[in-house]
Amino acid sequence: MTSRFALAALAGIALAAAPAAPVQDDLRAARTKGSASAPVTIYEMSDFQCPWCGRFARETMPALDSEYIRTGKVRLVFVNFPLPMHPNAGPAAELAMCAARQGKFWPVHDLLFRHQERWAELREPGAYFLALGDSAGADRDALATCVRTGATREMVQRDAEGAARSGARSTPSFYIEGGILPGAQPIAVFREVLDSILTARQQRP
Repeated sequence: MTSRFALAALAGIALAAAPAAPVQDDLRAARTKGSASAPVTIYEMSDFQCPWCGRFARETMPALDSEYIRTGKVRLVFVNFPLPMHPNAGPAAELAMCAARQGKFWPVHDLLFRHQERWAELREPGAYFLALGDSAGADRDALATCVRTGATREMVQRDAEGAARSGARSTPSFYIEGGILPGAQPIAVFREVLDSILTARQQRP
C-alpha cells in the first residue's frame, strides 16, 4: 500500500490526486520551515485573509512545528493561494513575499494571521501592512518600494496557478505525497497522516 492510500485510510479524508507540486521560485528557502533532508514535504496552500487559514496558523501550526518540523521529520513550504472573495488577500501575500526578500517572511506571516481580524476588512490596508513590517523588523523603505511597485505580484500569481494545478480548491489545503489534504485540520489528523507516511518509508527495503 502506498503512503498516499495509507494516509487516506487512516485519516478518513478524501485526498485528491495532484499532478505536480506547486510552482516555487527563488524565494522558496525564505518561506520554508524545516530541514532540506526531511523525509516528507508539505506544501501549505494558504490565503492570509482566510479565517480557517488563520485558525490553522494559530492553533495547529505550533504543534506541527514542534513535533515534526523542528525534529527533522517534515519540511513545510508556504504557497500563496489568495482567493477572489478576499480582496486584501493578494496585497497581504505580496507584502509577505516582499518581506521574504529581507528574510522576514515568517515574522510577517505570523503577524498577518495574528492580527487578521484587524486588517481583513480595511478598504486600504497598506499603512497597516507596513506597520506590521515594522513590527517584524523589516526595512520600511525597501518594503514600501517593493509593495508599491508590485515587485512580487507575478510571484504570488504563479503560486496561485501552481496551487490550482495541484488540485487545491479551497484554503487551507495541504499537498502531501501526491494528494491534497483540505481544511484546517487539527493536529491529530496531521499526526495520523504524517505518521503513516513516515512508517511506510521506514518499512521500505
